[in-house]
Amino acid sequence: MKTNMGQLDKGIRLLLAGILAIVYFVAAIKGVVGIIIIAIAIIFAITSFVGVCPLYKIFGISSCPVKHPHHAPPPHKKHRK
Repeated sequence: MKTNMGQLDKGIRLLLAGILAIVYFVAAIKGVVGIIIIAIAIIFAITSFVGVCPLYKIFGISSCPVKHPHHAPPPHKKHRK
């Protein structure tokens, strides 16, 4: 599977997953909202480790750095005397 997440995107998702997990586990948010929060945290963590975001695939988004193809240098011209 081709990755579509760059390093910065992965880092931000992991940071958010950690913050959301802390909020959930200190019982700041309870009930259905708490379950939704922890579900989002788990999804963010999984997508960060895998490097693929399904929503990015659907919308054709990629936060990976653009890789420019390497082109061979132009052939040298021979000088006439």
